Amino acid sequence: MTATYDVRIDVDAGASRGAYRPLWNWFGYDEPNYTYTANGKKLLNALTELSPEAPRVRTHNLLTSGDGAYALKWGSTNAYTEDANGNPVYDWTIMDQIFDAYVEAGNIPLIQVGFMPEALSDDPGEYRHHWAPEDKYATIMTGWAMPPNNLKKWGDLVHAWARHLADRYGEAQVLTWPWEVWNEPDGLYWKGTIPEFCEMYDVTAKAIKAALPGARVGGPHTCGAFNNPKAQKFLREFLQYVVDHNSPIDFIAFHAKGNPVIWKDHVRMGLHKQLRDIEANLAIVNEFPTLRHLPTVIGESDPEGCAACSARVHPQNGYRNGPLYGAYVVESMIRTYELSQRAGVEIEGAVTWAFLFEDQPWYDGFRDLATNGVDKAVLNGFRMLGKLKGEWVTAKSDHAISIENIMEHGVRDQPDVNAVATRDDTGVSILVWNYHDDDVEDGAANVTLALNNLKPGNHKLTHYRMDKDHSNSFGVWKAMGSPQSVTGDDYRKLEASGQLAVLETGKADASSGAVTLTTNLPRQGVSLLRIDY
Repeated sequence: MTATYDVRIDVDAGASRGAYRPLWNWFGYDEPNYTYTANGKKLLNALTELSPEAPRVRTHNLLTSGDGAYALKWGSTNAYTEDANGNPVYDWTIMDQIFDAYVEAGNIPLIQVGFMPEALSDDPGEYRHHWAPEDKYATIMTGWAMPPNNLKKWGDLVHAWARHLADRYGEAQVLTWPWEVWNEPDGLYWKGTIPEFCEMYDVTAKAIKAALPGARVGGPHTCGAFNNPKAQKFLREFLQYVVDHNSPIDFIAFHAKGNPVIWKDHVRMGLHKQLRDIEANLAIVNEFPTLRHLPTVIGESDPEGCAACSARVHPQNGYRNGPLYGAYVVESMIRTYELSQRAGVEIEGAVTWAFLFEDQPWYDGFRDLATNGVDKAVLNGFRMLGKLKGEWVTAKSDHAISIENIMEHGVRDQPDVNAVATRDDTGVSILVWNYHDDDVEDGAANVTLALNNLKPGNHKLTHYRMDKDHSNSFGVWKAMGSPQSVTGDDYRKLEASGQLAVLETGKADASSGAVTLTTNLPRQGVSLLRIDY
């Protein structure tokens, strides 16, 4: 027997809660050579169209040695080699393809300095890994994860790279691009010690600022800190080093990951773990009074850790193809704002570590935003977040779950049927979601939206929806018979189904300054109601 919930949400468009700024339009991926494929460029443009504010895009392997061929969890630019006499040779050919694609699409690169070129790595083993989803994750850790064998050559490389970008794209533009040093050095991405990392960070940050005075640099991109003593120790010692050595830092970066599992016969998400990771990392930042004023960046903020781990091999990742991923993103991003306010620390951005994977089966359950050029439902969650603008106003749901409850227990009993709203000069946007950790069809909500203090008038209403039957290309693909070859009209139909669907349009008669609207919102459904004055 399926349950339904009667939910009332009150929105006061006259009660400002401060300026709205998108922190969610940050994205990242391991494989830089996907950036300039046809599908990569198509998706970069889609990210730019999400919001009036340009998306930030982060990728690993920008300094990794290799031939530029893409593979799962691998990429390369071959920017640095050495001649027979050990003299540096810089080659920006592949790097330029990557950054040209970002600039053409209107993205802002979040430039990750990493990983170690082969000529600067003293690892005696294999340099390139050959990883597949069936393999243990730790097998990725090869020679690219070493500290530099020559800090001066490393610093000179970073300086030359920064100057090259400024010369190619213009110093004024490149100065708007944040730089970050490395990735998860407390995890599988660094074979050195904490002091060696701190020294490398210091050399890197100073090289960037010598090449581009005014550039912003941050780190260390440690893992989620909840119940993770190694991550806690690394972040604390890094921040202490920065304070003790007056090392340049403009933002502090860390990661946060959830923990989905198979529960009985379905996927159960672990939202509480991701939120606890954010909370724990912010608490460590607050231990350093001279750094508290700095913004933070959650360099990866995701339902779990491995984007390239297909649900075919890891069934707990089955949430990725359909609307649950989109509902989870909305829930987690709105709660990220809440955690920032609670800690008194600005979160400038939260990176969704998802992009695309070339040459893979349709809907194979990778953590990606599109499959074979077709947008997945999650991208429509972001599209609805992008319709918020202006300033926050008060929105209260009688079926909201407190963040304390979620961090303690997850969303395991009743669903979190909740809302936020913004207002701007031309109207009001209300984002409503029905989220539950358990991926089962249950708990639809009959939502009554009571809106007050609107501009009096009879206004245009547009209702956007993502759920199992709307804005969900995976559902359409399954109805086609789950084909692995999709062409012609079928491809165009599937492509269209990946766009944000309009559930209804009409009028909102707010001649008195108030209006009541109703909708039925299924579990893992998200609605964006826009009232245009």
